[in-house]
Amino acid sequence: MDYVMRSLRAEEWPLARQLRLDALQDPAAPVAFLDSYEAAVARPDAFWQDRTAAAAEEGGDVRQFVAESPEGEWVGTVTVLIERPEDDVRFGLPAEVNQGHLVGVFVRPELRGARVTDALFRVAVDWAWSLSAPRLERVRLYVHENNPRAAAFYRRFGFVPSGQRMPVPGPGPGSGAGERREWELEYVIERG
Repeated sequence: MDYVMRSLRAEEWPLARQLRLDALQDPAAPVAFLDSYEAAVARPDAFWQDRTAAAAEEGGDVRQFVAESPEGEWVGTVTVLIERPEDDVRFGLPAEVNQGHLVGVFVRPELRGARVTDALFRVAVDWAWSLSAPRLERVRLYVHENNPRAAAFYRRFGFVPSGQRMPVPGPGPGSGAGERREWELEYVIERG
């Protein structure tokens, strides 16, 4: 594969912003992201600068990886959040052990199935396992119950359903009386 998987750099915030906006316009966005294009596009440059700097910082609790084409186009991304039992919960169930949490997974539609996602996941999970402080015991992610394509990829990569689930945050289907609630399902991969 001619694509390069790498950490983003703080000064690349305009590219990070654009990739996120592209992801939020993808047809799968409503079941893949807990964000909307309208909210994201309205955020000021300072938000994107801070977000990118935090995800690029060596030794931080967030690391964003991008897939870059031979022509320099960003074609995919995944972010790893480090979670400890004592941390405030960002999303999902509280961490029971030191763990990584994969979020913001996106690969341009024309490259899905071309092993770019596999390569992004490999670099993200390998980075998580490489940490010594804290040493991570598992990596998790959440997938919407109505996103079978993503769930199939996660299982193929080695993630397994933990049996834990949580309601999709915010208003939406299932928030009214008598409506069916939608769920995010937790998938995990254990160290070793």
